[in-house]
Amino acid sequence: MANFYTDNPDLRLHLSHPLMKKIVELKERNFSDAKEFDYAPIDFNDAMDNYDRVLEIVGDMCANTVAPNAESVDHDGPVCEGGRVTYAEGTQKNLDACRKAGLMGMSMPRRFGGLNFPITPYIMAADIVSRADTGFENLWGLQDCAETIYEFADEDQRARYIPRVCAGETMSMDLTEPDAGSDLQSVMLKATQKEDGTWVLNGVKRFITNGDADIHLVLARSEDGTKDGRGLSMFIYDKRNGGVNVRRIENKMGIKGSPTCELTYKNAKAELVGSRRMGLIKYVMALMNGARLGIAAQSVGVSEIAYREALQYAKERQQFGKAIIEFPAVYEMLSVMKAKLDASRCLLYETARYVDLYKVYEDIEKERKLTPEEKAELKLYRKYADACTPLAKGLTSEYCNQNAYDCIQIHGGSGFMKDYACERVYRDARITSIYEGTTQLQVVAAIRHVTTGTYRALMDLYAQMEVSAELAPIAAELKAMVEVYQKAVDHVLEVNDPAYTDFMARRLVEMAGNIVMSYLLITDASRYNSESMAKSAKVYFNMAQAEVTKHADFINRISVADIAAYQQ
Repeated sequence: MANFYTDNPDLRLHLSHPLMKKIVELKERNFSDAKEFDYAPIDFNDAMDNYDRVLEIVGDMCANTVAPNAESVDHDGPVCEGGRVTYAEGTQKNLDACRKAGLMGMSMPRRFGGLNFPITPYIMAADIVSRADTGFENLWGLQDCAETIYEFADEDQRARYIPRVCAGETMSMDLTEPDAGSDLQSVMLKATQKEDGTWVLNGVKRFITNGDADIHLVLARSEDGTKDGRGLSMFIYDKRNGGVNVRRIENKMGIKGSPTCELTYKNAKAELVGSRRMGLIKYVMALMNGARLGIAAQSVGVSEIAYREALQYAKERQQFGKAIIEFPAVYEMLSVMKAKLDASRCLLYETARYVDLYKVYEDIEKERKLTPEEKAELKLYRKYADACTPLAKGLTSEYCNQNAYDCIQIHGGSGFMKDYACERVYRDARITSIYEGTTQLQVVAAIRHVTTGTYRALMDLYAQMEVSAELAPIAAELKAMVEVYQKAVDHVLEVNDPAYTDFMARRLVEMAGNIVMSYLLITDASRYNSESMAKSAKVYFNMAQAEVTKHADFINRISVADIAAYQQ
């Protein structure tokens, strides 16, 4: 039978990264759970075997249940009647399969019914699910909501809600409003505390992914007289209590199986999460970072299916007496698609490992005092995760859109028809560079890591890693690319004009991403002895070198005065 995990050798290679040993041993706390849970691992090898077996289950379910349902789900979609959402039949079958397999809440602790997976294999599962049905990943992946409850809710709330998620209930994060899109400081949904200390919510939310979920995390204005982020708090709303109705499901271009809803809150009972006033400043920022890593995984899954659909069609389609894959114009496109896919996956899993390390140290810190060495590592990995997350979300989503575009192009006129999956993939891909923060907002988050030197530090770190003799020439040329990048950064800093820095931010961030992903490709290809990754590394480096040169030339030629020509 088909399996979306075992048919992709790169996934097992990334799972074997050397940092996984450190991650697993910290996550498992010397494997103490084995005394209480018979399915808990007894050592590192047992843990890795568990991840491998579960990912194989995910791959089987995705190949033989989720993917075959994708077309009907896209056609049928969910419906809204009486203020409630009913999923498409295929979506419900997918959810039932996940629940029966125990695949909901994979990263949650075992004491709450989860599998205690690190972020990295969990994100790997999200990659696989997204290849099968991009929209379904939004329902299965829970948008990092369960992780947010685990991190910031009290123990009673964790004990009441997380087991429900692990048993298969769904979640949503209710942030956006009709007049507050990316500007979450403008959120006005009202939270009112009653005399008995309980809270009720009133107002409207819009563009809420899986908006009729069982459990919601809601950003609401709890402080009278405030208009900015300091007046916002985070709440849990339980659908069992009533008070929230779905006004309508948005009629979308893609990811049709995932209902995007407009919600009305009318005296809806809710529970405060953590401290008042910290809703946006602390909790939503953490929630969004986790969700953005999920969208990066979703983007890689889309790139995967786009590449595979294009490759298969190119091998089968005959023109002028031969398969079109034999034409340079086509095999060049396919090689670039594969290079973008491999580069995206390398960055995705590198980011996931950094997130794993800083989060597990934060979790340990709740149990005991960290050593000075552990505190230093926590600080370092948090900085790297903070730098890599917007880079991963921004660049992988752009690449998946480009790959979906090229998939259509390789199909030619057939790609414009609904007879092939690439038409649906193209529509599904488009949202990835928009929701959970547009690419432009990822640039805003990433540019400070350009100006403060975080990306340069990563480049210097990767430059010290061993590479194969085959890829050593690329490593040498990358050092020269780093200097081109650094000169561009220095030039922008010397101008010392905020508007100029913002204007050049996208180019600087893309340069950083091109170099970081080039390094990751050559180091991963060397570490795993992967011929496929080595080929992608060569293709990607040539593309990256051209992009870095182009951006550096633009930055050197455009002055502050020249920016006026771009203003409309």
